[in-house]
Amino acid sequence: MRISDRPEYKSKPNPLTFGREATVADAVAAMSERNYGAVIVTDGDGKVEGVVTERDVMRKIVNAKRDAQATKLSDIMTTEVRTARADDDVLDWLRIMSNERFRRLPIVDDDGRLKAVFTQGDFVSYTWPELMSQATQLAKATVFRNWHIFLIVGAVMVYTVIMIAVL
Repeated sequence: MRISDRPEYKSKPNPLTFGREATVADAVAAMSERNYGAVIVTDGDGKVEGVVTERDVMRKIVNAKRDAQATKLSDIMTTEVRTARADDDVLDWLRIMSNERFRRLPIVDDDGRLKAVFTQGDFVSYTWPELMSQATQLAKATVFRNWHIFLIVGAVMVYTVIMIAVL
């Protein structure tokens, strides 16, 4: 399944973006207001330059005792940002994000302009129905493989109920 086939792709709100010269304080205020965990740093053409997450703020501002009002996003952003295209495969990116340990994936058009941001949670929601299907198949296989045990247990239960009813 392609990223653009996911229902979230069309319904996702616009990503929160700032230019590299914006202050961390401004970005944190917007993140707090919109309940976002990250801001995407873009250039004037809408191309992704970096990402700043809540963790970046905690580690690089709060823990380092830096002034959020005086620190620019460019000072703390992650610059090696992986981006995907809308036609990319969902499971491929879920695997990459899991293996490389990042949670946010900017989706860009053919010109590299930001269109959406998918999180690991968006991808995991795709896998839940598949996991439930696999669990159902495993349960059925277990029952059918051990049918004789279930038959014996069922017979003992029926016999017990009959004996109680007769006495």
